[in-house]
Amino acid sequence: MCVEAIPPPSPAVTRRGVLAGAAALAGTVAAAGRATAADGPASGSGHRTPGTPARAGHLVIRGGTLLDPATGEVTEDAVVVIEDGTVRAAGRRGTVTAPQGVETLDAHGRWILPGLVDAHIHLSTAAEARDAVLRGATSARSGSTSFYQDIAVRELARHSPALAPRLRAAGVFVTPDLGDTVLADPDLTPLARLKGGVRSAEALRRVVEVNLARGADVVKTRVNERAGLPEQDPLAQVYSREQLAEIVAAARRGGRGVLCHSYSEQGCHDAVMAGIRSLEHGAFVGERTLREMRRRGTYFTPTLTAIAGLAESPDPVLAERGRTYLPVLKRAVLAAHELGVPLAAGTDSSGGTVDPIGGEVELMHSAGLSPLDAIRTATTGAARLLGLGGSVGRLTRGFAGDALLLSGDPLADLSVLKRPLTVVRAGVAA
Repeated sequence: MCVEAIPPPSPAVTRRGVLAGAAALAGTVAAAGRATAADGPASGSGHRTPGTPARAGHLVIRGGTLLDPATGEVTEDAVVVIEDGTVRAAGRRGTVTAPQGVETLDAHGRWILPGLVDAHIHLSTAAEARDAVLRGATSARSGSTSFYQDIAVRELARHSPALAPRLRAAGVFVTPDLGDTVLADPDLTPLARLKGGVRSAEALRRVVEVNLARGADVVKTRVNERAGLPEQDPLAQVYSREQLAEIVAAARRGGRGVLCHSYSEQGCHDAVMAGIRSLEHGAFVGERTLREMRRRGTYFTPTLTAIAGLAESPDPVLAERGRTYLPVLKRAVLAAHELGVPLAAGTDSSGGTVDPIGGEVELMHSAGLSPLDAIRTATTGAARLLGLGGSVGRLTRGFAGDALLLSGDPLADLSVLKRPLTVVRAGVAA
């Protein structure tokens, strides 16, 4: 659960080197990404007009059934025009003028949805970033990484969109025991001598300040121990409300919000009262806390995928934990939805395995949400959490040219979201 420990990068990697390396990587792999797109779609994914010269970020999707998650409107025989990575027009054929000489993706017999948003994922490598896109997550929010790899992934996405999701990076975890993460930045190394770990107001502020200096878009912390480690008790609280408030205040000074790993009701309540932006996992969140979340506009990212994964663990402690937590968490999700707490879908993928965000949507539905409301948790809802509500989560004029082509109607069968036939990222077929 949450970020897995991995070896640190070479000491030769400097602060600026992370961003420079991302830019260099983008330059070397972008050509490969374009070549793959030009070779044509995967079997059954649609067809491009032969002989049409490719223009990066320019694409017409023609003939499919378009779903707008915001309104629930379904448009048959739709046309979506993407120019410079942005939707310029979308609607029924005959109402939209498609430009000449632009690559066309034939979507007849397919459903067209906006790219999905994974609001809690750990991306530490270029391969993981690419896999997330191919599995349907064209936008994402990091749940932290050990050595600021997510910041480099964010820059990679800006240079070569087809290779990584549009990303809100969290930097390193604000947690009592940083472990090898003290090697992520020279300004963190003095914290290694703290006998009690990162607990004092000064130490908490320091980790947040280093994150902000490195360019983190959000700040990640915890209130409880981890569920994915059998030796830890996920209901044990590691930070008080006052400590969490220090983290929130430091993040707000930099104009950033905080996402908080949580499980126990008391921990969830303390985190919400401290002013966090979103509650992560939150298996045992209670009604009093959910009502406070609704009042404050605090988001709930339950990461059902991760909890369901525990139930399949070969470790008997983790398997029992997953079997116990999953039904409790599903009840919390439904209660949150019925109370009007905003929900966001997130897989908590980490350690080299990227789970399809469509699976989280399916689990949201199994918790009691309608298919459309479940889809909204990975489109319009999650987009608002990321601060992208005006540009992500729909395929309408001015929004990002991110799209999925699906084999069937997701309102009738959400499982099709787990296996997109074609993923379009900023007007380029990934």
